Amino acid sequence: MLLDILEKTLMITGFVGLMMLVIEYINVVTRGAWQKGLSGHRWMQYLIAVVLGVTPGCLGAFAVVAMFSHRVVTLGALVATMIATSGDEAFVMLVLFPEKALLLNAVLIVVAVVVGYLTDFIVSRRFNGGLENCCQFEIHEPEFCNCFPKGEILSQWRHLSIARGVLSLALVLFVLGLAVGSFGPQAWDWKRITLLLTGLTGLFITVTVPEHFLQEHLWNHVARKHIPGIFMWTMGALLASHIIIEQLHLEKSIQANAYIVLLFACFLGIIPESGPHLLFVTLYAQGAVPFAVLLASSIVQDGHGMLPMLAHSRRGFLLVKAINLIAGLAVGTIFYFGNWL
Repeated sequence: MLLDILEKTLMITGFVGLMMLVIEYINVVTRGAWQKGLSGHRWMQYLIAVVLGVTPGCLGAFAVVAMFSHRVVTLGALVATMIATSGDEAFVMLVLFPEKALLLNAVLIVVAVVVGYLTDFIVSRRFNGGLENCCQFEIHEPEFCNCFPKGEILSQWRHLSIARGVLSLALVLFVLGLAVGSFGPQAWDWKRITLLLTGLTGLFITVTVPEHFLQEHLWNHVARKHIPGIFMWTMGALLASHIIIEQLHLEKSIQANAYIVLLFACFLGIIPESGPHLLFVTLYAQGAVPFAVLLASSIVQDGHGMLPMLAHSRRGFLLVKAINLIAGLAVGTIFYFGNWL
């Protein structure tokens, strides 16, 4: 059990850290131009958010959390992502009931965009997420960075710094671990390929960037400020979720009344874990619960997508989960009493 939790923690922490590293790199290379462009197009943020959200698995959700932590996307975009995502259960639904799964995703996209817009219109202006200034992108002087100094790369490795050595070794082990299947997806599917390509990209950046960028952005900002917190919060949340689920045996707590099940599904979705939602996926596949229960559960739960948010902002984590809980209860109730689908 502990090894499984450690494996998931390493995978989640590694990918989130890599996404932050790549975003940091792109932002400095473009001198923040892409960040300003995306920040100025609210509807483009929602579109990107729901596309990343409905993508099976949690990788898209992790990417949006990394962007939100750097103030690239709004709180509404983050909310939209978490509503749209079904985590790893998306794969199961596509196998058990593909047509209904596609219909579910279509409904989730509409709900995600509407709730995301309302969140930015009503909530975002009053919300600072508890994020410190360090969580924004930092463009250090000089702002222009020649991030691929051809004539200096070998010299940098001849005078190898501790930071470059540690980061390079960690990324090599991460890539090799993925390649041989020590952790992460065991099948050569798109998730494993995506993780591997992201790892290789991060390794290329670490190997080639100048020392200033490596020290200030990758080492001091990403590795030292963010990675330890992400690792500890992710492991703690996974461990707590496992204990709660195993001790309470929630699968035996399902009641015959479908609306009670819907309410139970919504509140259970607050747990940042993929497993509980699978219960309602299988119940729906067996015809034991209506579509409204599956929809409400899908809106509130976000797989492991919100785990990294615990490290960035506990207040932000609770706010996003509260908004999605309200949305899940409201939309689920409408579908249930309207007997839709």
